[in-house]
Amino acid sequence: MQDKPVALVTGANKGIGLQIAKDLAKHGFTVLVGSRKLENGETAAKSVGADAHALQLDVTNQPSIAAAEERIRSEFGRLDVLVNNAGISHAGKPGRPLPELAASNIPSVASLDEVRAVFETNVFGVIAVTQAMLPLLREAPAGRIVNLGSSSGSLTLNSDPSFPHRAVFGAAYSPSKTALHAITLAFAIELESTDIKVNAACPGFTATDLNNFRGTRTVEQGAREAVRLALIGADGPTGTFSDEDGPLPW
Repeated sequence: MQDKPVALVTGANKGIGLQIAKDLAKHGFTVLVGSRKLENGETAAKSVGADAHALQLDVTNQPSIAAAEERIRSEFGRLDVLVNNAGISHAGKPGRPLPELAASNIPSVASLDEVRAVFETNVFGVIAVTQAMLPLLREAPAGRIVNLGSSSGSLTLNSDPSFPHRAVFGAAYSPSKTALHAITLAFAIELESTDIKVNAACPGFTATDLNNFRGTRTVEQGAREAVRLALIGADGPTGTFSDEDGPLPW
């Protein structure tokens, strides 16, 4: 087992995930850059630095997840932080305008295949990766799990007619984040008697390819809360949902 703590960030070859990887490397972690395509992960890892390593990981593919866990155990011998960042906003053709995406996501017309695909990555993928990595996290001095949630999945906020993003609460992305928040709480409840802390971070409306780079926040801003939660001490929270400004309603 190596002395430096190890962090795995899924979907870390670009966007917020890549920035989280860079920030954790600056805090002394060996960072595993999870990427569906290994070559994309290798390019991203080079931009992070010498303490970053590409890891082929497709969160929707069980053999890929199992192979990633085996490599982490054999090559690094430990895992201290898991950041479940990988996520998709839709399963259709990339680059579609946001109004078109919103229109296709209305519950009465949404494609069930697309809804399933979004949940496969954003919810079931998180469960699968977390289950696979838990044995390693249990062996860590103080394991941390951070899931990338979203205020767009907050039932409390979206039930308020004055909430500005309420109109885009459709059938796929937002409900997938609602489900992710529930999964975060479920794991936190199961693990609350251990040293593992499980929390959800909202990055805000960050400019990434998830929204065709229409977001108003930088990836540096979007990564901050996830990194903070990855670094919390023994007195830190578990089972919470927050952004940079504090707690958010589920």
